[in-house]
Amino acid sequence: MRWIRAAGRGLLVLAVVMSGYMASGAHADERDRRGPLTLATAGDLTGYLGPLLEGWNRTHPAEKVTLVELPDSADETHAQMTTDLRGGDRGRFDVLNIDVNWTSEFAAAGWIRPLPRDRFPLKSFLPPVVDTATYDGRLYAVPYVTNAGLLLYRKDVLAKEGVPPPRTWAELEHDAKTIAPRYGLDGYAGQFLPYEGLTVNAAEAVYSAGGTILGDEGTRVTVDSDAAREGIGFLARGLREGWIPKAALTYKEEESKQAFQDGRLLFLRNWPYAYALASAKGSKVAGRIGAVPLPGPDGPGKSVLGGSNLAVNTHARHPDSAARLIAYLTSEGVQRQVLTRGSLPPVRAALYEDPTLVRRFPYLPTLRTAVLTAAPRPKSPHYDQVSLVVQAVVQDALTGHETPAAAVRRLARELAAVSGR
Repeated sequence: MRWIRAAGRGLLVLAVVMSGYMASGAHADERDRRGPLTLATAGDLTGYLGPLLEGWNRTHPAEKVTLVELPDSADETHAQMTTDLRGGDRGRFDVLNIDVNWTSEFAAAGWIRPLPRDRFPLKSFLPPVVDTATYDGRLYAVPYVTNAGLLLYRKDVLAKEGVPPPRTWAELEHDAKTIAPRYGLDGYAGQFLPYEGLTVNAAEAVYSAGGTILGDEGTRVTVDSDAAREGIGFLARGLREGWIPKAALTYKEEESKQAFQDGRLLFLRNWPYAYALASAKGSKVAGRIGAVPLPGPDGPGKSVLGGSNLAVNTHARHPDSAARLIAYLTSEGVQRQVLTRGSLPPVRAALYEDPTLVRRFPYLPTLRTAVLTAAPRPKSPHYDQVSLVVQAVVQDALTGHETPAAAVRRLARELAAVSGR
């Protein structure tokens, strides 16, 4: 969120902004820096966040938080947040729950404040999640929830066949081609509709093969590589040969989850929430599914980091209260509730080894492994444009309109144009 630094107000004001939240300063005393807040977030599908904020409001009556729920769609939430932030002073939102990919864009635009690292328990978080909250070497947000893609599979089917879940692309392809048809199942699916999910799936394929898409905070295009051709080629081959069904070209998270939950897929790439819902009472595959890290060419692959970060609007009315609220929402007790009430993966590392939580959420150890080896989506102050380019080009490769090699060359050219290189 692009925060515009005030210029020409002297070194003291700059020091106050850079240090984040000093208790006193030349322009504000303690009372001015604390007070009511608004927290903007995408739609809360599980209804967990309201009760968490009620806990804060009971103990902080002078700093009550009003929750503003924006649309469920990430694209629509992004549009509403950026419209508000471009409006200049104040706006509606003080604290923003932003997709991890937006941190670089919002920081580069001057919409969010840099934060002091020593005010938040970053060493207690899973290490990779902290990187999603930084831009140009500085902390601009605090990790709130994380996520990583997993490979869900029908453990009952694989048990009947006497084979373990796949660790490599070759094993996944073989099982999807040979085992799935014997049980009337489609082989493998991800999220291949041209939207943000396709960017994620494409990035995971490239990363798993050892490649990258952008480097140096989005200023260098690195996608033109054998690894990128191998990753995009793996997905394109699956659709061409049929072990990835054509229907997967229409799948987002929910559609693909439903196909798996209805017993139509042997393997599915999705976020952990899909495991939880497919395991719930009423699911046709409850008790018959497992989860492992995503496979790669020669062994476990690499997931893209998902999740969200908490950031403070540059023009927040009460910046000290905003920082205090973020510290509350990332405390261990509240993070536990983020998991148990919201079914969202927490950022606190210790929770992944809590025996009580592991019994209730058996995928936690696998998820921890996936997060620790995951990588962020390409960092860029022009991320929205980057993602649109990836979606368009990769879709042409998956639908056979372009070879993977040609698609990667085109991707490199178009990304260079977006980044001004």
